[in-house]
Amino acid sequence: MNALELQELTVESLEDLKGKDIVVLDVADRTSVTDWMIVVTGTSQRHVKSLANEVVEKSKEAGVRPLGMEGEEDGNWILVDLGDVLAHVMTEDSR
Repeated sequence: MNALELQELTVESLEDLKGKDIVVLDVADRTSVTDWMIVVTGTSQRHVKSLANEVVEKSKEAGVRPLGMEGEEDGNWILVDLGDVLAHVMTEDSR
């Protein structure tokens, strides 16, 4: 799966669970760390956790294992690292 397909899969996953204010940033020409950054708002800590878990599950189903996930204990801001895609899932207050 290439970076664009992974980005599209991530956005679809977030849209499926009603993520708000999804912003997709193409950062491939600005950093070597990742190609895409996606920022999304959840309505509560539980929603943020559900959104992040959905991204992880859908990527695994597509054969892409996440490199890491941070912030799930707190639930205000969770970073899902898929390599070519970084998803920042957060509450409105954190954003």
